[in-house]
Amino acid sequence: MPPQIGTEPNLGNQKPLSDCPISPTTHQEDALLPPSDHPATNGNQTSGPPHVVVVGAGAAGMMAAAEAAYAGAKVTLLEKNNKTGVKILMSGGTRCNITHDTDAKGIAEAFGKSKRFLQPSVGKFGPTDVIKLFNEWGVPTKREDTGKIFPVSDRAVDVRDALHRRMLDAGIRLEKQTAVLNISRAEATTSNEPGGQWRIAVSRNGAQDELHADRVVVTSGGKSWPGCGTTGDGYPWMKALGHQIVAPRPALVPLIGGTEATQSLSGLTLPDIRASVFTPDHRSGKKPKLERRSSWLFTHFGFSGPAAMDVSGVMTECPSIREARLRLDLIPDVAETELRTLLSDRSSERGRRSLLALLQQWLPSRLAGHLCQANCPSDPNVNLSQLPGKALQTTIESLKRWELPVHDTRGFAKAEVTAGGVQLSEVDPRTLESRIVPGLYIAGEILDVDGWIGGFNFQAAFSTGRAAGIAAATGGTN
Repeated sequence: MPPQIGTEPNLGNQKPLSDCPISPTTHQEDALLPPSDHPATNGNQTSGPPHVVVVGAGAAGMMAAAEAAYAGAKVTLLEKNNKTGVKILMSGGTRCNITHDTDAKGIAEAFGKSKRFLQPSVGKFGPTDVIKLFNEWGVPTKREDTGKIFPVSDRAVDVRDALHRRMLDAGIRLEKQTAVLNISRAEATTSNEPGGQWRIAVSRNGAQDELHADRVVVTSGGKSWPGCGTTGDGYPWMKALGHQIVAPRPALVPLIGGTEATQSLSGLTLPDIRASVFTPDHRSGKKPKLERRSSWLFTHFGFSGPAAMDVSGVMTECPSIREARLRLDLIPDVAETELRTLLSDRSSERGRRSLLALLQQWLPSRLAGHLCQANCPSDPNVNLSQLPGKALQTTIESLKRWELPVHDTRGFAKAEVTAGGVQLSEVDPRTLESRIVPGLYIAGEILDVDGWIGGFNFQAAFSTGRAAGIAAATGGTN
């Protein structure tokens, strides 16, 4: 881990953000804005450094803007909200889990079928690079037992402010409360570039305007947490420019389901379970399509916690989420053969132990009691020596392969990321430039990439944003 250094001065008190309300009041970042933070000119860029317009001031957008400016471009960053990094501020319970303690390969593995696409950008800018940069920017980090990397301050605002300050120091122009309406290619005669300049139609202060750019980086995000302003604006722009959009769906989202009995366990957390998902399209027999081991939370509506949220994206990929089968291994460290031996032990001493007492070795009392009642309804307090063979088998199934019904999710409103987006085969993974339209760069959550909980998605945003910014400034080299 890089050495920790001092933090930046306190820029104000951070308030919790529940559903990301956007208010018109002054924010901490306003104190960071230099006098040069003014609207970009609308004239054509015919000489000098390329003019790069970045759309969306989230994690990917702020990284892209800073890198493009440091690489020599004139950069304008457009943000429809009245502050930057809104999702950063509410992420990780307002603590912001910036990355994960692993290597570039470990990051890519968290993205399943999208891992090969991310390898070039994450390989050039991985977790150790992110940690090093934030330390250099005055945001020392810490590693938690789960491998998650957080700022020592536990303040997401410190992460946002560091990104915000860095891009302003690079000389970018930031236009807040500027909503992009459309992105299109201008006529070739308006620029020395093949195909002409870009035109970005915007709305600001109730009036429409148009900006011109040599290259455009779109980092407008997906549809998750729409209260933050991420409402899928970029999808129709990309589709109009010729890109295919994989249908967006919620991922890293709580699941709705269970039974009346499991919902009575609301609030109960299991620190270590294995969740497995089986789907009709998976052709490997008894092997699950996805398996994740982490903590689990029973809720009044169904299930949440890291394990449930990690498998949610695979479940929403099914035409109907009801087609996906969810199974839990409640005691992953206990082999099934060992469990069967313990339950079958009818010796005088051990046989006098109750089933409930045995289950309480591994599980909270409420859950242990529920399983005893479900598997031995006639005698939930049965001793092991008197445990019927059928009850023994159903108990094993409940502990090692507990199948739980799921019939919906909490939707985009509660999803931490969006699965689906711009089809990856249409984007160069090294530069993030469109393979459909030259001069267009696409990074962050608008792409069809979604990873596990634990800082993986922020890492992807930083890595793809950096690659896109550099390539946009240099004309494709990275």
